[in-house]
Formats: sequence, C-alpha cells, structure tokens
Amino acid sequence: MALSAQGRPVAEFKGISPAQFFYKNKQLAGFQNRVRALYQTIRELVENALDATDTHMILPTIKVDITPDGEDGVFRITVEDNGIGIPPEHIPNAFGRVLYSSKYVLRQTRGTFGLGVKMAVLYAQSETGSPVEVYSTPIGRKRVFHYKIKIDIEKNVPIILEEGSYPSGDARWHGTRVSIRLTGDWGRAKNKIYEYFKRTAIIVPYSEIVFSDPEGNIFYFERATTKLPRPPRVTKPHPHGADIELINDMIKNTKARTIKDFLIKEFQSIGEVTARKILELAGIKPSTPPKSLKTHQIERLVRAFRSFKGIRPPRGDHLSPIGEDIIKIGLKAILKPEYVDAVTRRPAVHEGHAFIVEAGIAYGGAIKSSDTPLLLRYANKIPLLYDETADVSYKVLWKISTSKDRLDWSQYEVSFPAPIAVLVHICSTKIPYKGVGKESIADVPEIEREIEAALRHLLRGLKRYLLKKKKEMEESSRAVAIAKYIPDIAQSLAYITKKGDPDEIAKKLLEMLNQRLRNVKIRSIDEVVVKIE
Repeated sequence: MALSAQGRPVAEFKGISPAQFFYKNKQLAGFQNRVRALYQTIRELVENALDATDTHMILPTIKVDITPDGEDGVFRITVEDNGIGIPPEHIPNAFGRVLYSSKYVLRQTRGTFGLGVKMAVLYAQSETGSPVEVYSTPIGRKRVFHYKIKIDIEKNVPIILEEGSYPSGDARWHGTRVSIRLTGDWGRAKNKIYEYFKRTAIIVPYSEIVFSDPEGNIFYFERATTKLPRPPRVTKPHPHGADIELINDMIKNTKARTIKDFLIKEFQSIGEVTARKILELAGIKPSTPPKSLKTHQIERLVRAFRSFKGIRPPRGDHLSPIGEDIIKIGLKAILKPEYVDAVTRRPAVHEGHAFIVEAGIAYGGAIKSSDTPLLLRYANKIPLLYDETADVSYKVLWKISTSKDRLDWSQYEVSFPAPIAVLVHICSTKIPYKGVGKESIADVPEIEREIEAALRHLLRGLKRYLLKKKKEMEESSRAVAIAKYIPDIAQSLAYITKKGDPDEIAKKLLEMLNQRLRNVKIRSIDEVVVKIE
C-alpha cells in the first residue's frame, strides 16, 4: 500500500477490463454456483444455436450432450446446430472477448450483451482451466474451422491455443459445434435443465432437439411444425428512445449534411414535416450541419423528441413474435391439453421501445390439476425458470385471481385446483429485466396492462368453452337418466296403444334422444355412457 509523506494510506486508482469485471462478478450473469452455472451454460449455448437458425429462416436441429468428464462434478457440454455458421475471422473474438457480438443492432435477438457464452468460457477457465472448443462451417464454405480458445482476463482478448481447418466432407452441413468442460452439480440442476428443454420445445415447436444427459438418457423433442415465425428486421432508432450519447454516436457516423436530413434518414417515424416541427421546438435551424451541434443543442433536441406529441409510435417489424398458430402448436405438442388458445397483441411502447406481448392458455387433457396455474414465462423466446414470483407476469396472474377490485378466476368458470397452464411471451429490443441474469421482468405498467389484456381475452374464450362443456355434461347426465327408462316407456306405450312392437318403439325413442344429443355436438348415447364411465 502506498503511503503519503505524512504516513497516511494513499488511494490507488486503476481500471479493469470487462472480462475482469465479469470474472469477479459471475453472479451478475447467473454463474453464482455450480447448479446455476451448469444450467446457464446450456441455456446460453442453446440460445445462440437457435438465433443462428430461426432468425435466418432455417428450421433448427439442435443436439445437446452433457457427459461426465474425469473427476466427479466435471462435465463436458457440447451443443451443435445447423445454423449459418461463424466466419473464421470472427470466431476468436466471438468466444474470447467479452462484449463482442453480432447482436449489437436494433432488432430482436435472444441475447444482446455479447456476454453469455463468454461467461461460460470464463467460468470453465477458472474452474477446470479448459479452453472452449469451436467447430464451425459457414453456409457456402466447404471447410470446418476449428479453434481452442481461452480469454486473456486482463486484456479482454482471445488467447488462441489451437486453430486449423479441414474439409467438411459433407457439403450440405453448415453450422457450429461448441464444447466446454466445466464443473457443475447435475443432481441439483437436472430438474431445471429438463424443464428448460420442455419449455423451449413449447415456444419453438418448429425445432428438432436431441438432448443426452449424463445418466445416459436421451430426450427427443420432435419438430411439430415447419412454420417459422417471421424474422426480425434491423430498424432505426425511434426518437422517443434517444438520448444525448446515442445522438452523439449517430452524428459521428452519419453522411447527412443537414440536421433535418439527419433526423429523416437516421430515425424511424420522422418525415419532412415532423423534422421541421421538432427542430423548431428545439430552436435549431434545419440547415445546421449535424457535426457542428454543441452539447446544449443536442440536449434541446432530446427534450424536443420527448415533448413533441406528433411522432408516430415505433413500428414492430424489428420484432419477431411467435404467432398464435405456433404457440398453440407448441402447447398441444408438449402439454397435450383438451383446450388451447393463444393471442398476439399489437405492438405497444415503453420508453420509446416497441414491445409485443403474446399469451397462450391450455386447459385439461394431460395437464395436472394444481392450486395455481402453471405459468410459462418467456422473453424473446427464452424460457425464464428462476425468480418467478418477482416477474410481472406472476403479478398479473396474482391480481386476476385475488385482487378484490378485479375479476377472479371463478368468474371465468375456473375453480382451483384446476388443470390449467398460462404462457406469457414478451418480445422487444429492450426487455426490462430485473438483473443481468435475465430471469424476471420488471413491473412496467405498459407491459403489465398488455399482459392483463391478453390474459383476459384468453380467459373469456376459456369461459365460453367451459360453459359449453358444462352444458354438454348436463345434457349427457339427463340423457343417461332418460335412457334407463326407455325400455319401460316403450313397453307401456305398446300396451296402452295396443300398437307396435316394444323393441321398435324403444329404437325410435333412442333415435330421438340421440338427435337431441347431436344438437349439442354429442354423437350418441353410447358416447355419453363411455364418457361418464
């Protein structure tokens, strides 16, 4: 420790790299212990694999293998995809440099920080000293590029231990295979990992997933549809979400000669008339060169952005919602319910960023009855398994079911315990997570309102189904009661009228009863008896 001339300690200042920061604060990214580290590594690798496929309109085929490797508690995790592959010149930085990514553009992706897989590499490096192994063949290339990489923690640069390439052999294959050796607690993590794959299969039923666990079990999630969600498009920033630093950065790279052209070319939702009104409000001449703006002028421009009411809301074409049809296919394929429905809301806005809420509901069938709904939470197609009670979706479900000033579940003909599952998916370029671990979403009023509106819409549909089902059961019970007396009634009618054969009369009465049942969509009395038995 340095001392002053008077013998007092002198503070020493120094900087650290992003790799050092996250190495020392692993818990911020969900790597606080061996249980979470195993789960988080699988999640990050699978997320990358799915982004490399469905975002580029490729039907995903994902292979995941967890194998014990050496001493107890050490595992090798390998994930392979059939995605677009990674150009070899980017592989070292993509796996060996924290905060380096292809996702720093304004469109929806599963990951955004360029952090996840690098955290797995840092964790593996610190626990086992092992590098990450990467094999990749970009689309159109006929060679497999192979790297073994570590991260220089002090400099935040990749250390390439081994590199090379060889002919792919199979000209049709493209994609990436990543292998990491690390410590983990499989016994305590396996239930979450199994649930992760189950919930992933629900939200991406167009994927084929093969998962091999350390116990020798193989789980196969078959592709249930070939329909893919529309891919997100790269878009321009919306003025309501702009701040001084963003505008400064945009000005450095713009080719616009005037501030008016800058607003029109670099932002969405701004045309000629809107640009002039904003600049008038900010006190800036339209002919001013953007690179000549001073800080106080940019500050006035930001204020004008936020106060001017004539700017159209952001578009949603940079987002990629799953879609109602795919959500229903996923819920049917995995949960096997008797009733399923889904809704995709129109784009809404939070702090200048568009977001879309989707919801699904599944009832009955193979779903187990529970005192609370099974809540399936997703953000940008990623299952959220931890911190459920801290999530805005949980809050909305709780309000619907318990708040005195709101409708409760019984008003939707649902009484607990009930076999019901609720899916909530939020997609945005700026998900308001409560932490870097990305496991729960903050209580944002705009998002809360959209979730509640979506769920109420679905519950109204469920109520109609349950009322119809209740009516069918009442008709069924009545029909069974009547059917018991048909032989006696037929005998009595034949005796009183002195006409007809009792068996013929009974046959006609039964046909009349079946016709009544068909009016409520029940085929015959035999079907009723089977259902009741």
